[in-house]
Amino acid sequence: MQQIDSLAALREKIARKTLVVGVYGLGYVGLPLALRFAEEGIRVIGFDIDADKVRQLEAGESYIERILPVQLQQARAQGFVATTDFARTAEADALIICVPTPLNRYREPDLSFVQDTLDALLPWFRSGQLLSLESTTWPGTTEEVLRPMLAGRGFVPGQNCALVFSPEREDPGNPDYGTRDIPKVIGGLTPVCLALGQSVYALAIRQMVPVSSPKVAEMAKLLENIHRAVNIGLVNEMKIVADRMGIDIHEVIRAAATKPFGFVPYYPGPGLGGHCIPIDPFYLTWKAREYGINTRFIELAGEINHYMPRWVVEKVGEALNNRGQALKGSRILVLGLAYKRNIDDTRESPAVEIISLLLEKGACVDYSDPHVPVFPHKRDYHFDLQSVALTESSLPVYDCLVLATDHDRFDYALIAREARLIVDTRGRLGNQPNVVRA
Repeated sequence: MQQIDSLAALREKIARKTLVVGVYGLGYVGLPLALRFAEEGIRVIGFDIDADKVRQLEAGESYIERILPVQLQQARAQGFVATTDFARTAEADALIICVPTPLNRYREPDLSFVQDTLDALLPWFRSGQLLSLESTTWPGTTEEVLRPMLAGRGFVPGQNCALVFSPEREDPGNPDYGTRDIPKVIGGLTPVCLALGQSVYALAIRQMVPVSSPKVAEMAKLLENIHRAVNIGLVNEMKIVADRMGIDIHEVIRAAATKPFGFVPYYPGPGLGGHCIPIDPFYLTWKAREYGINTRFIELAGEINHYMPRWVVEKVGEALNNRGQALKGSRILVLGLAYKRNIDDTRESPAVEIISLLLEKGACVDYSDPHVPVFPHKRDYHFDLQSVALTESSLPVYDCLVLATDHDRFDYALIAREARLIVDTRGRLGNQPNVVRA
């Protein structure tokens, strides 16, 4: 009777909008989600192990460009707090995990952030709570990892707690689709779990997309990102072929895109970036090996995309060589550090890899990015660099510019006029004597 009552109490709190939501991981996914709940008058506790992030949030300061201080102030007025104290897990009714799921050095799934978060919150987990995982992972994680950890403490999803998987679908910089507007895929371990999970998320997100199990939801997230990775890999390979043939791949894409059916345009670049697309395919290829399946198609696309930063550096060396100059000792300015235009997110950015490769070749490298004033601390890279302002006097100093991320805030007329040489990986600049496509 106590088990039924605990879930009934959760259901009543959801109906009355008196529940407390705990969000674990206050990065590019967790913080927007926390603020979305707060906008609906839901009290939110944000958990993060980074004390500096918590301090900034408690002071009303934002460390994500697209989140304004006024949004934090409004959320705090609704009861939003940030903390490093996982004991406050006991205060929350719905616990949503939004932590990274990277790859290790062997390009295998690294679930340590999820497991560490669970280890930190489980001592304070109680009957009547809902646990949701949003971090991208392999199909089966919710059932194979999370459920046993709950069971070890006497919790049974659907009886005295609820367990769901609902993958994040954030698209930083997208002006048309924010957290509220992106349909929410969700799978529950039991029908009771699914119903409770939908009820929680429906408080903040317009459309629910229920599926039959967490495995389906986990696989759906991987399919979404693998679809993009494979198609970007295809167009990147086409770019290399077109370059050797002296064909402008961007003109080819524009022509093909006029077909009103059967073709979706994808655009080449210097490689894949962001936390999802460069990483997620390997979560499936790793899990598929357990079933004796070799995902050759997906892995080939990954190889092509992983090669692209090296392709760009080769083009830089070739372009300089054609002007009688060696790459070693040259001054290079990389334009754009974020992984895509008009945002400040540098996670897995190919621009960072390009900088590293250029430095290995002996070049002197700077970067310019209006969204990233100082090179951020990363697990694999750290360069003592600050963004260079683009001016009539600063641009001619460099032997070559590499357009890695085509931010709208760049003055392309100024760049084209003042730069000695430009290697354009985005097709943003026209066919000018000082521009080389890469």
